[in-house]
Amino acid sequence: MRIGNCSGFYGDRLSAMREMLEGGQLDVLTGDYLAELTMLILGKDTMKDPSLGYAKTHVRQLEDCMGSALERGVKIVSNAGGLNPAGLADRLREVAKGLGLDPAVAHVEGDDVRSLGQEIGLRDNALTANAYLGGFGIAAALRGGADVVVTGRVTDASLVVGPAVAHFGWTPTSYDELAGAVVAGHILECGTQATGGNFSGFKTLPHDGRPLGFPLAELAADGSSVITKHAGTGGAVTVDTVTAQLVYEIQSARYLNPDVTTHLDSIHLREVGPDRVEVSGVRGEAPPERLKVCVNELGGFRNTVELVLTGLDIDAKADWVREQLTPALTASEVSWTRTALPPADADTEEGASSLLRCTVKDASPDPVGRRFTSAAVELALASYPGFTMTGPPAQPTPYGVYRAAYVDRTSVTHTVVHADGSREVVADPTEFSQVDHEDGLRPSPYPAPTDSLTRRVPLGTFVHARSGDKGGDANLGLWVARDGSGKYDARVTWLAKLLTPRKVRELVPEAADLDVEVYVLPNLGAVNVLIRGLLGDGVAASPRFDPQAKGLGEWVRSRMVHVQEGLL
Repeated sequence: MRIGNCSGFYGDRLSAMREMLEGGQLDVLTGDYLAELTMLILGKDTMKDPSLGYAKTHVRQLEDCMGSALERGVKIVSNAGGLNPAGLADRLREVAKGLGLDPAVAHVEGDDVRSLGQEIGLRDNALTANAYLGGFGIAAALRGGADVVVTGRVTDASLVVGPAVAHFGWTPTSYDELAGAVVAGHILECGTQATGGNFSGFKTLPHDGRPLGFPLAELAADGSSVITKHAGTGGAVTVDTVTAQLVYEIQSARYLNPDVTTHLDSIHLREVGPDRVEVSGVRGEAPPERLKVCVNELGGFRNTVELVLTGLDIDAKADWVREQLTPALTASEVSWTRTALPPADADTEEGASSLLRCTVKDASPDPVGRRFTSAAVELALASYPGFTMTGPPAQPTPYGVYRAAYVDRTSVTHTVVHADGSREVVADPTEFSQVDHEDGLRPSPYPAPTDSLTRRVPLGTFVHARSGDKGGDANLGLWVARDGSGKYDARVTWLAKLLTPRKVRELVPEAADLDVEVYVLPNLGAVNVLIRGLLGDGVAASPRFDPQAKGLGEWVRSRMVHVQEGLL
């Protein structure tokens, strides 16, 4: 079966659904709209209007494309329901009626576990709490005749697992097949990231002005797949672009999903044609006994001022304004960061400048509102020479704090609401893995001695990277580029020996006091790094310059390392 993707996040290219439907043959078109931060955004929407809580852009896409999908017999499966899948299903029926169409719209619910309260440690400031569900509810909806299925918080890969289960008739113990579908789903879930988006080897891609095409998977009954894209679309599908997505935002070598535990170190990739990469050999085992829960809590309010320091005496200017502003700051949390010193004799004013940021957070808006911004503005004529800001002071904004919780499956009722209104409860698995979400796998040991290294070059000389966020943790995937040099195997061995937790802390000094886990994925020529706590309380609360760790990989690639002459 051919399964495509038309959305990697809430805000992705609106035209992608039409492009995918009209670009070539598909059986199912999926869309991923949810992330930990998105659940917070949708939670804020429901505070304003309880009838919302879903991805409104999905309504616009289907208003444009529903007729085309029905005509072509393409099933639409998405997690755009967010916090209100029933509300989205009703809205889509209204839109269809207005278009003179009558699709069977089903939805999957049961992920909202706020009612569990103390069982998952919810506090009064809890905004959302959603368990990650698997793909068997989607499968039941499709077997029931649904043309459109919308869900709440299922795992991203479940959008592919569900249709595959319905199509191939897999059972809950078809572990290798399910694991293969999880891998295909993980590759597709972020849209054009699998076709060259955010790819550290972007210079090797065709640059012809065409927008990157969205990916699709040709999935086989044994769980293997070929990742490709529609002909004539931009970007490329290569072993490296697929690897880039495979190592994105994973944790250990076992990828825990509600339906199966996938062995990421079993994956084999092979180019089988232009823009065609085969994924095979994937192995799976029973899923974890508990379900992960995404909890978003209202953390308080935050605000930032950004000061421009120009020319000479940058350090002294920064010290003076901090001394002046600090006594007036009453917020419970204050963070200062500064960009690098400018070069000497810069030939533009911007090039001769550095930015000093002060970010404040507090449970109340008052200490981070006018009290904070006025104290900064009042220094305009009373501080360092050249005092200016990058923008006018802003109003405080609420921020959320993400944390993961875990619940027994018996506490969650995974439910399908079919198009005719009938309800079906999805049965839980009966066999479970001994590895749980909080346990994972410990890193592999690194007993090999240090090699004799002779040249100092950027790590990215022959190593690609992709990074991102997992709650408060940062994920960093690094793998050896397949450049046809004939040195691939030796470089993979070198990378695996180089990247010990100690070396990661050296490359990322901010991680000096943090737990670092390193996992080797030899079939991918990759090493996955998990830096615990680098992002604090998660994306919405982090005062970091790059709160989602999206640029972490590119920074690490620019770091200098010693490499044997023979590997270059």
